[in-house]
Amino acid sequence: MKLDFPHRQFAHCESGVTANLLNFHGLPCSEALAFGLGSGLFFAYVPFVKLNFLPLTTFRGAPGSIFKKATKRLGIEVKTQKFGNPAAAEQELDRLLEAGRPVGAQTGVFWLPYFPPAYRFHFNGHNLVVIGKEGDDYLISDPIFEETVRCSVADLRKARFAKGALAPKGKIYYIEKLPEQFDFPTATKAAITDVCRVMLKTPVPLAGVRGIRLLARQLVKWPAKMGEEKTIAHLGHIIRMQEEIGTGGGGFRFIYAAFLQEAAELLDNDKLADLSNRCTEVGDLWREFALIASRVCKGRAAVQDSFDDLAGFLQQCAAQEEALFTDLQQAIKY
Repeated sequence: MKLDFPHRQFAHCESGVTANLLNFHGLPCSEALAFGLGSGLFFAYVPFVKLNFLPLTTFRGAPGSIFKKATKRLGIEVKTQKFGNPAAAEQELDRLLEAGRPVGAQTGVFWLPYFPPAYRFHFNGHNLVVIGKEGDDYLISDPIFEETVRCSVADLRKARFAKGALAPKGKIYYIEKLPEQFDFPTATKAAITDVCRVMLKTPVPLAGVRGIRLLARQLVKWPAKMGEEKTIAHLGHIIRMQEEIGTGGGGFRFIYAAFLQEAAELLDNDKLADLSNRCTEVGDLWREFALIASRVCKGRAAVQDSFDDLAGFLQQCAAQEEALFTDLQQAIKY
């Protein structure tokens, strides 16, 4: 049994899942629009939360927030469930598939065998859509991949109930009902306002522009504080979070820039098109930071001097993002 599901490959898992689910239910939606309406853009450096024993650095909202916010702003009725029992979780998933519903699921990447070995590490925020079942295999639309894939019942069970940070606890989600009409302008303004708020006005110094500056201040201290080996491990972890887990710093800025292009048309606001170009420039700066950081990790530069330069790059990112979101906040008021 397999649903007639329009699988499309995208850059990021949750925005791709959201776009594909909306398209299945008859609402044309790009990945950029799903990402933007879901307020996907974010930054936080949380040193006391560990992922693979290293401080959490995130460039996007919490897993599940993009789907939740995008559907809520469009007035779409959805249902989300978590489970304590894997057998009950599988039974409910099978029931929904039999009813003709594609089902989004949060999973742990490490337990998904169709991922190449180099990308199978312990990250529990990966989203996919289950679109059918044949024998002992589930059929999956994973937007990171070009084609649909198969995953055994046993492996998907492990992925859905992976332990550790961001443990999914069997989480599934799906669309129940779409409204007769969609107010895209109102949803777009609300989404942009939300991103500007979290990037500029988060009260804690760990998130938004303040979080980028905090990371810059901490990063420059690492060589003297931790020694070269631990310093390189910490820097490598930031690169992985930025460039391998969901497109990261630069990639998310590029997706958001594409959203601002669509928003310019939805709101008939040329200022958003200009701000889209600036968002792309910020993405380029993040990518340059990642490139230099990777060279440092490979031992091609003096550690302390390089960390001073990298901290300078982060300060530039913070300054440009502060200016970008300040101007974006003003642009949607009219």
